[in-house]
Amino acid sequence: MRDPYELLGLHHQATTAEVKAAFRKRAAEHHPDRNPGDPEAQVRFRELNEAYQILSDPQKRAAFDRYGPAAFRPGGSDGQAGIPGFGGLEGLLSDLLGAVGISGGNRGDLRKRVEVSFEEAALGCSQQIAYERVETCDRCHGTGSNPQSAVVVCPGCGGRGRVRLRRGLLTLPLERTCQRCRGSGQIGREACSECDGRGLRPHSHTVTVAIPAGIENGATQVVPRAGNRVRPDQAPGDLEVVVAVSPHPFFQRQGDDVLCDVPISFAQATLGGMLEVMTLDGQIKMRVPPATPSGAMLRLRGKGIPHRLRSGRGDQLVRVTVHVPSELSDRARELIEELGTELGEAVQPQEPSLVERLKELFR
Repeated sequence: MRDPYELLGLHHQATTAEVKAAFRKRAAEHHPDRNPGDPEAQVRFRELNEAYQILSDPQKRAAFDRYGPAAFRPGGSDGQAGIPGFGGLEGLLSDLLGAVGISGGNRGDLRKRVEVSFEEAALGCSQQIAYERVETCDRCHGTGSNPQSAVVVCPGCGGRGRVRLRRGLLTLPLERTCQRCRGSGQIGREACSECDGRGLRPHSHTVTVAIPAGIENGATQVVPRAGNRVRPDQAPGDLEVVVAVSPHPFFQRQGDDVLCDVPISFAQATLGGMLEVMTLDGQIKMRVPPATPSGAMLRLRGKGIPHRLRSGRGDQLVRVTVHVPSELSDRARELIEELGTELGEAVQPQEPSLVERLKELFR
């Protein structure tokens, strides 16, 4: 779509009389009847007529001044669905809902991803998120006008501060606050140079998000009113934080239980003893019962992840694996052979070594 001001040769402060005079002059020049040999005359005449329809209507002109050609696409531009007089059925419904206080379409919601460690997800933490969001322009305070420019009557509402909803030739018996002047009936003659007349501009923003204990990978936290502001006269949307939990080299999660693998010696597995184990709360000692087979699961009560919907915590499951040394001294080999003899498992030179048999036994 071409700029209607450019088509009619007008400046943006042109009066209604100047718009009408410019249209009559150019329409006479490019009328198809006066250019019978020019196949493009019909196109130029139609563009001139469309430009006049926009600039002669205060609401349409105000919409073009603020949003440009995007105002005339279905659904508006930059989340501005339902600009009076334009768009399809979706825009009409948005107008009707907005008039009675119900918002629709783009609400300015944002979605950000935050990474936390396994321990932070399990025990809870606070995360600071820095991001960019659309906020009210700090130079014009959302008016869209140059603060130093002269104040004139708003062409969008004619100074009333409110506009009637229109859809094509249909004028609806509903009114809402004029989006251009924010209900004041007046605007600055010049647009704000910081936000280009939109009343909104991107700003850097930081928010602290509380990550609750026991949150799972992919879960979300919503921070109300921390999203984009789609219109200066509306509250900003929400910020949805998606939590990504980093994998842990030692722990795995199973519901609210924590699983870990801990190696023990053959002597510990056979005779039992005390074993140091890392937990979410630090290192503690646990008892290994005698004759514990490789792969046995030992349980530490209340050392898992806090429950989200009730008090208490899950357990830590310790899976023990018997460690078989890969290298043996002569004395160690002699002792193992004696043990094998004592247990009735004599080791013959042509038979597999006891170490290899132990590996097979505890696989």
